[in-house]
Amino acid sequence: MALWPGTPPGGGGPDLDGPAYDESREGVIQSVARPCLLVVRAPRPTGSAVVIAAGGGYRRIDIGHEAIPTAQWLAGQGVTAFVFVYRLPGEGWRAGADAPIQDVQRAVRLVRARAKRYGYEPGRIGVVGFSAGGHLMGSAAVRFGAPLYEPVDEDDALSARPDAAALIYPVITLRPPFDRTSSRRVLVGESPTRFATNSYSIELHVRAQCPPTFLAQAADDPVAVVDNCLLMYGALRAADVPVEMHLFERGGHGFALGVPGTPAAAWPGLFLAWARRRGFVRG
Repeated sequence: MALWPGTPPGGGGPDLDGPAYDESREGVIQSVARPCLLVVRAPRPTGSAVVIAAGGGYRRIDIGHEAIPTAQWLAGQGVTAFVFVYRLPGEGWRAGADAPIQDVQRAVRLVRARAKRYGYEPGRIGVVGFSAGGHLMGSAAVRFGAPLYEPVDEDDALSARPDAAALIYPVITLRPPFDRTSSRRVLVGESPTRFATNSYSIELHVRAQCPPTFLAQAADDPVAVVDNCLLMYGALRAADVPVEMHLFERGGHGFALGVPGTPAAAWPGLFLAWARRRGFVRG
């Protein structure tokens, strides 16, 4: 499902006359010329849908390791899943760091607009993000009302606010001393201004209207250190937004659905239980 009917907002990027994106045998995507959603339909849909963003430091999108397995698992739980192929800021888009955020606003609106076609409710649209994809879905949760692009059709009249968010080993803050990620370097550069850093630090934009949020991370994560989840939890709690957080002793970074037998492998079951308690997932 193409996100945009024509050139994405602002223009630029890889050659639009070429392939929509380049994908390796391992499911790593780069050179995204035309952002899109890959639909994984639930055999027995129960009325909810989720948009899934894999990580990759905003330099690539690792759908093979993170997004596709998660989409298949969720589809088995009755959730219609949309794997998100978003624009990468370093690939020449004139919208820069806002390009993927424009894409995620548009993605949520399109998924909401197609609720009847795919068999779920327009008020039960969630987002799941891993690592840099967690930063992107965190942006979806806090910047859903930002006017980042001019409407292109009637679908843009719909809300871009997710009804639930799950951020798994996410990059949340770009501020020191937790600013040593690839995401920070791609989004705001090597020597960013405080304004730029604050603009893309998710925890600074949390407000009461943000959706209920589920957080999961390993305490030994060497990339997106555990302080990211702690900062987000604190910001959500201060804004009185429902939030559940799970920190695992071991798991490192990039554990996706979790290696069987490790502590971090518990998060999918914990997320599903949380989503059912909230009425987001039924059955």
